[in-house]
Amino acid sequence: MPLSRLASLHGVATSYSPSPGRDVPVPESTVVAALAALGVDASTPGAVRRALAVREAEDRERLLPPTVVCWGTEEAGQAEALHRLPPGTRLRITTEQGETRAETTGLPPGVHRLDAEAADGRRAEARLIVAPERAPAPHARTYGLLVQLYSLLSARSWGMGDLGDLAELASWAGRELGAGFLQVNPLHAALPGAPSDPSPYRPSTRRFPDPVHLRIEDIPEYAQLRGEQRAAAEELLRRAAALREGVLGEGQLIDRDAVRELKEQALALVAAVPQGPGRRAAYCDYLALEGRALEDHATFCAFAEVHGSDWRGWPEELRDPRSTGTGRLRGELRDRVDFHCLLAWLTDCQLAAAQRAAREAGMPVGLVHDLAVGVHPSGSDTWAQQRYFAEGMSIGAPPDAFNARGQDWGLPPWRPDRLAESGYAPYRRLLRALLRHAGALRIDHVMGLFRLWWVPAGQPPTEGTYVRYDAEAMLAVLLLEAHRADALVIGEDLGTVEDGVRETLQRRGVLGTSVLWFERDYRGSGRPLAPEEWRADCLATATTHDLPPTAARLSGDHVRLRRELGLDGPESGGTTGHGDEAGPPATAAPAPPPDPAAGATGANGGADATDANGEADANRGARAADSGARAANGEAHAADSEARAANGAARAADSEVQTADSEARADEEAQEAEATEVAQWLAVFARLGLLPAGAGDEEDEIRAVHRYLRRTPARLVGVWLPDAVGDRRPQNVPGTSDAYPNWRLPIADYQGRPVTLEELAASSRLYSLIDVFRSPEASPGPRSVPPDARVL
Repeated sequence: MPLSRLASLHGVATSYSPSPGRDVPVPESTVVAALAALGVDASTPGAVRRALAVREAEDRERLLPPTVVCWGTEEAGQAEALHRLPPGTRLRITTEQGETRAETTGLPPGVHRLDAEAADGRRAEARLIVAPERAPAPHARTYGLLVQLYSLLSARSWGMGDLGDLAELASWAGRELGAGFLQVNPLHAALPGAPSDPSPYRPSTRRFPDPVHLRIEDIPEYAQLRGEQRAAAEELLRRAAALREGVLGEGQLIDRDAVRELKEQALALVAAVPQGPGRRAAYCDYLALEGRALEDHATFCAFAEVHGSDWRGWPEELRDPRSTGTGRLRGELRDRVDFHCLLAWLTDCQLAAAQRAAREAGMPVGLVHDLAVGVHPSGSDTWAQQRYFAEGMSIGAPPDAFNARGQDWGLPPWRPDRLAESGYAPYRRLLRALLRHAGALRIDHVMGLFRLWWVPAGQPPTEGTYVRYDAEAMLAVLLLEAHRADALVIGEDLGTVEDGVRETLQRRGVLGTSVLWFERDYRGSGRPLAPEEWRADCLATATTHDLPPTAARLSGDHVRLRRELGLDGPESGGTTGHGDEAGPPATAAPAPPPDPAAGATGANGGADATDANGEADANRGARAADSGARAANGEAHAADSEARAANGAARAADSEVQTADSEARADEEAQEAEATEVAQWLAVFARLGLLPAGAGDEEDEIRAVHRYLRRTPARLVGVWLPDAVGDRRPQNVPGTSDAYPNWRLPIADYQGRPVTLEELAASSRLYSLIDVFRSPEASPGPRSVPPDARVL
């Protein structure tokens, strides 16, 4: 069919396979909508024919695609696109370094300009990406900590964990625990305004970090505050202490908006302090480095203060970042634009300090930053980079065995065609910024480098389709920037993964993610995989931010929590919690019962009227007798109605009992299935001698989980920091919104009491868990629990 052919040429799928051997056709309307988002009119058969003819003619005439990839520096001529060039085609390569070459062999890594001229006079220009064949590899096997930074409060935090806490944790974990890395949640800037979205996976921009993470007192200019400014800062510190105490001592949730409000007031004081010449020069260097991208982001933040955070509702002329109106308002708000530029730089400085602290503490990797899969539809990135986003689309996940409705994460996708035309410029700059202060980068939903599930606006996720990206180019850019930064790359590849994706990632040196509870022989016996059967090229963990803490998994608390929240079925390893919201089912109110008073009034109307003659009396008697008969019949009908109502009520009550019984059975079955799975793993641990205290000792069971991870060949092993103190509360429950306080909980102990960084550092339970990794292979560190450690 012409539409299928047209869709295929643009990377739009017309069917998908939710399970092996099963193909599901994509609605034609979805295919048409996806093509429209790519700038292709397929609204009528005639439009399809015209668009197909244009595309096929372009493919015939085009010498080169917009972007060409060459792997390795010695065999750059291996690119298939170069092999297809007609004989006699002359090449001219201008490298990043400014050199001019006539051959593609021996090119340095980078993104170069490639000009081609065929013998028939046709010409083409393309970006030539020369990338290393594999990402950097870990120098040695190591373990590290996984933490959601906002949840890690110290005695100095302003109501949520900050970059000062991150540097402190890195220094302590590297020196005292011998940890090799510290993985954090995305630190991207959130959408401005209140109430804000607490999810770190729906940012306004992925390019710049969020100033809400700043440690105000660590900014050099803060120490120079004097007089009224110092008094104002001290008052803000007092209010910050109240926020901190509310979270740590009074059971309050983390309130980012309150923290942000206080910090912005403090930062306004700091911004008024003149910088020294060295600081000023460093700031100017940063402005030059980030250029227009920073100016756009700061402009968005300034405009949002005036017109609200959704640029799609701004005055028409301000929706274009390059319009005259935008330029005029930017000039009027110059002070606010400069303020937001300064905040970005200050945050970048503290990120650099945290990574420096990690490396100075002996961590071979240091910070592992997390790249969210997308951005908020009304945020800074979608305003500044509109041409790169597919209008009217959001990404999600197709229906599968875990979620028959599919998922819509509410994040607009990048357009693959526009990325290729630009030589992947926005993607390159994004990666470079994130890797500047990182030893590794985690790619959320790494399968998105290959394809993404696009959902048309207003349609359910079940009516989406896959759209392909040039995975070779996306990977080449990723590996190139990783090598520039000498950083590892970790792909989150949990859940349903297309055939060949994991193999391609492994071939390119991208580490996968393996979670213990999902590592089973799914194609055979279904048993837990033996340690030696695990893949080596991965980060192995017991849990993630979207899954239950290990203590909750072992106890079955997470099954009960999901039941309380109205969530049916187990959580999926592929669920990432990007916005799959669910609420309680809607119920219809029962119809009101008939009003007996109204019925009585109607029956008695005129019954007391008197007649002047006997006929009237006879008629009255007849009427009375008839009325009595009707009343008797009415009573009989009423009695029958009551009986039917009673039977209905009994049936309803029985149905409710049956429903309750069914729900109870489902709950019991889920708990039994989970208990069986946990028991299987505990039996494996015991058989391997990893459970010396025997089943029933929760702390030792958690240690057994990590002893097992230690036995696998995984190059990196991650410890979820809340597991170290027995925290039972997940940081995020996918499928919920307001029903659960996602992304707003501090780390807590097994009793639910919030735990500070200082208490973590003195926890005997934590040290007992970390002792699992104390071996000659680990980095040097103390071999016993410090004498001042306390039980948590």
